[in-house]
Amino acid sequence: MRGVDPFKRSRARHLRSTLTGAERKLWYALRDRRTEGLKFRRQHPEPPYTLDFYCAEARLVIEVDGGQHSVEVDATRTAALEARGLLILRFWNNEVLRNLAGCVDTIVRTAEARIEVRRWERGRDLSPGEEV
Repeated sequence: MRGVDPFKRSRARHLRSTLTGAERKLWYALRDRRTEGLKFRRQHPEPPYTLDFYCAEARLVIEVDGGQHSVEVDATRTAALEARGLLILRFWNNEVLRNLAGCVDTIVRTAEARIEVRRWERGRDLSPGEEV
């Protein structure tokens, strides 16, 4: 987290230790490259935001939303992140808790498609874990 504001770094660390039940369940499925070798980070600072989960290779953001999320705020945040070339997938807490396998399948398919497009755009193969 080089170059990140110390406050944002501290907040991300705090959020990592206080995951919601749905975030904890999804993190267990995504961590340690358990999903097709994809590397995810949790509570990743992307100033001025903190992303629930982030796959740098696919430039993919995963947000797990609960009742505290507002459509307007999320739309603004999504637009700002998409302007940076990131794709955002949103899942509701109850969706993750009830259908973890379906959520993970959607994440993997989307990430693999994004990686393939990025490879095609660059005209070369990326090594695992390499960012463009």
